[in-house]
Amino acid sequence: MSSEWRINLIGCTDVILQELTWKQTTRKSVALTYAMAMKSAAQKADTPDWKAINAAIIAKWGMKGLERVKTRAWRLIEGKEQP
Repeated sequence: MSSEWRINLIGCTDVILQELTWKQTTRKSVALTYAMAMKSAAQKADTPDWKAINAAIIAKWGMKGLERVKTRAWRLIEGKEQP
């Protein structure tokens, strides 16, 4: 038996859309959730609605904010940054 754990986020779209409604939400926190959604999608555990997620991020922080969220999410996945 493998000791490796695989944990996925389910309901990624709803989780991120809800997170974006909170005043205290930061791009940094959304990037972590976005990274979890990307990993969950890659592992076929969930099917995020990227169009809705990206539109909500743009509505909150603009296109530059979306770019920052995506860049940080990739850096988290690649292990170049820590949560």
